[in-house]
Formats: sequence, C-alpha cells, structure tokens
Amino acid sequence: MIFNGLFDDAALFPPGNAPIERAVPAHRSLRARFADLVGPFVIPASRLTQLFRYAGEESPIDLSVIVTAEDAGSTLRALDRPGVRLAAIEIPAVPTAPDARDVVKLLDDALPPEIPAFVEVSWDALHVLDVLAGTRHRAKLRTGGLRAEMFPSAATLADAMAACVRRGIAFKCTAGLHHAIRHTDRATGFEHHGFLNVLLAAAALGDGSSVLIAEGHLEADYAPGIAAGVRALTADQVAETRRIFTSFGTCSVTEPVADLEALGLLPTDDRIST
Repeated sequence: MIFNGLFDDAALFPPGNAPIERAVPAHRSLRARFADLVGPFVIPASRLTQLFRYAGEESPIDLSVIVTAEDAGSTLRALDRPGVRLAAIEIPAVPTAPDARDVVKLLDDALPPEIPAFVEVSWDALHVLDVLAGTRHRAKLRTGGLRAEMFPSAATLADAMAACVRRGIAFKCTAGLHHAIRHTDRATGFEHHGFLNVLLAAAALGDGSSVLIAEGHLEADYAPGIAAGVRALTADQVAETRRIFTSFGTCSVTEPVADLEALGLLPTDDRIST
C-alpha cells in the first residue's frame, strides 16, 4: 500500500510533547491498530536510557534515533540489547559541504549497510546534497516548526525535493505535516503543507515533471482533487514515489490516518488492513 511506513511516530516532539511513559505504550497500540502504516518510534539518543525501562523482549520497538554522526557508533552499541531494534538514524543539520563529508565518513564507518541514515539539510545549505549524492545516505527536510519562518514556501520545498530527485537521494520530512491537505492552522495562522501534497509532488518529480508542476501540487488545497490524484497513481508510480519520499515524522499518527479515512483513501475500521 502507498501509505505503508509513511507515518514515523514522533510523539515525543512538539507540539505533542508526550511523556515517554505514555508515548511508548501508545506506539505499541498504534502498531497493533494500524499495523504497517506506522513507521519507527523517533527518539533523541539522549533519551534512550529512559526508553529502555519500557522496552520488552516480547514486544521489540523499532527506533529511528536522532544522534550526531560522531555518536552513531556508540548509539549502535547501546542498542545491542533485547527489546529494541534500530530502523534508522537521523543526523542534525550540517552547515557546510566539508562538514557533510566528515558526517558521511563517520556514518560509513559506523553503520551496517542495512541501516539508513537521514541527514538534515537546511534550506540555505542545499549544496550538502552534492555530498550525499552517490552515497547510501538520505536527506531530511524540515517542513515546519513552532515559528512561521520554519515553514518553507511551496517553491522552496519543491526546489529541495527536485534537487534530491536529480541526485538520486531519497528523503523524509519532519515537522508541520499534521494533515493530508495544505491548510492554514486556525490557532497559529501558519500555512502547513499537506503530506498528500508532498506525495503527489514527489510522484510528479519521479515521473520527470518540472519543479513548477511539483510546486503546483504543493500549493493545491482542493481535497477531492488531491485524493483523486493519489488514487490515479499506478503501482510503478507508487513504488517510485515511496522510494523518493520515504516517510515523515508526526506527533499524532491518528490525525493523518483520520484524514485518509475521511478522504476515502483508507477503510474506517478500527484496525486498518494493509
């Protein structure tokens, strides 16, 4: 299914800020309810010791750990224990190409080939993508935050996505993708990107469409049309789209799932069949 693994559980992060003693059992409940729709539990390396007391061998938790490249090796060793499985690591933004080259070397030395690493790329440092090109590492694009300036424009996001596609770099998104369709948050007035908008923009770029076409998908807000566009994707387009756009972190997995149900893109049973 096109949505499998799309929703990384970032319940610990703003604006949700769930306490870890609630977030871990809630993650298990989400996995039981929504199965393959739910990706790994996202956690900073600094909070792993808090998580270990809630991890049990009978129900291992897949983790995406935010950690510096310098500490990737020690994090891997700390995770060599029952009850946890490392699915990915996420590296904070690096400002320059030389810094990125150092990060790539550290990751290559520390990580086994089956563990992906997502390196955050700042909007003013897209040249870092040149360093990631040709490596096994991926990009992380920040699509929102607690301040208006943390939300990229449709043009900025489309340019970054296209830059990733041209270089053969997969990416995930983080922050701000609270709902399926582009919208203005009533409480903050912030203009949020929709995760289905990002999905269709990635599909267009994967098909060789222009950045302007991708930008148009990001700016669209007509929900029935966007849902129809998702339904129209072929199996090959779905595979390529998800190769490009791997997932996004959300502090409330139930919100995007509810949006998909409302749009008729998922069944509305309590337990989603995938």
